[in-house]
Amino acid sequence: MTPERPEDFDLVRYAVADHVCTLTLNRPDVRNALNFPAYDQLEAGLRHAQADPEVRCVIVTGADPAFCSGDDVREIMAGPKAVSKSTTPVVRHKPTPAAMAALELDKPLIAAINGSAVGWGMELALFADIRIASEKAKFAELFVKRGLVCDVGGFYRLPAIVGPAKAAELLFTGDVIDAAEALRIGLVSEVTAHADLMTRANAMAARIAMNPPLALRFLKEGLNRSAYGDPREIGAWAIQTIRHLMTTEDHREGVASFLEKREPVFSGR
Repeated sequence: MTPERPEDFDLVRYAVADHVCTLTLNRPDVRNALNFPAYDQLEAGLRHAQADPEVRCVIVTGADPAFCSGDDVREIMAGPKAVSKSTTPVVRHKPTPAAMAALELDKPLIAAINGSAVGWGMELALFADIRIASEKAKFAELFVKRGLVCDVGGFYRLPAIVGPAKAAELLFTGDVIDAAEALRIGLVSEVTAHADLMTRANAMAARIAMNPPLALRFLKEGLNRSAYGDPREIGAWAIQTIRHLMTTEDHREGVASFLEKREPVFSGR
């Protein structure tokens, strides 16, 4: 049973400081593979960050030595919820709850990828808006190696990030790529020394969190619409959103602080 307070989570550590929520997968002995309780805590942590008005940016990472090695096959495939050879599996008509929580997060999400991000770990990285990788990071859509297909990340995000042909290559082969190749194909925006990863991710999150929350939310929505929707629709939507944001306190504060040459104090209203 998932603890009610995210601060009490053990499999996914939850911490908030200076408007930034950091979720750390915390099963290092199994390279942060996700069992059912870990999936539950990840979903709950994302939902809690979404609901917390103090949180303006979210970082997801893993306890060394890995980011996330996907499903904990031993527990999920052999545990009490496993499907036996004599039963018919029930296939969801929507992404896993943790995937939905990540996709529905309307605050900027940074993946600080400190090691292997494979299987559903790759999916989790794809749900992020910004991916920063350690030099030790590795990536793979391993599902084909298990006779499976990817979750929503591989279908919904990967082609837009690296292009349809490269996405097809990664999905069809299940090949593992390193951080340098991930940077070359645009899967990550930056590769850092391993020791510097969280410093870089926190610095990026801090710069983002200084900005007005409503504008950040609509910028994220606009990026999602432009990547996956009609560009004519995004143009009309952008004008409507600008008009809306011009009525907010944060817009007025942004203008006033610029004119008065001071740091803004945004309220999310």
